[in-house]
Amino acid sequence: MVLNAIYIYVDGSCEENRNVTPETPAGWGFCVIEGDNGLGRGHGNLIHEESGKVITDGESEFFLGAEVGSNNTAELSAIAHALRWLLMGNDKKNIIIKGDSQYAMNIAMGKWKIKANRELALRVQDLWNEVLCIKKINCEHIKAHRGHRWNERADHLAFRAMKGDSALPLQFWKPGKR
Repeated sequence: MVLNAIYIYVDGSCEENRNVTPETPAGWGFCVIEGDNGLGRGHGNLIHEESGKVITDGESEFFLGAEVGSNNTAELSAIAHALRWLLMGNDKKNIIIKGDSQYAMNIAMGKWKIKANRELALRVQDLWNEVLCIKKINCEHIKAHRGHRWNERADHLAFRAMKGDSALPLQFWKPGKR
């Protein structure tokens, strides 16, 4: 646990992660938690959450560079949107992004070589570096689908966005319910 930290849980969801195309449905989601202890039992307060579909249409104003709808483009999109949210203003010094995709987190931090969806990956890296100039930020891996409340919430947001459905309000949602 990092004192004075904001935890941002990110996740992506894709209907079919084989033979993906620009038409393959994929969604992203993130939730921002203050006062999290990192143990997954739901400590902390949800202060913000967002979700949406992965946009592959280069003509759309919401296009971030994803060539296809896939799990990886959804995970990267979640990180991109979380970083954009951070750039809108946040007075906390420490930011911990927690996700279940080591691939997306290592691409975001520039630790791994980009092999696909180059425009999206570079956009995420640019956002990462921009946030890093004004805030301390790091990533932590969390195992997927292990009952961690906030990781499960990010999964719910991404899954529902991929399906085109609204997320259940927090008070009516139970961890593990997609």
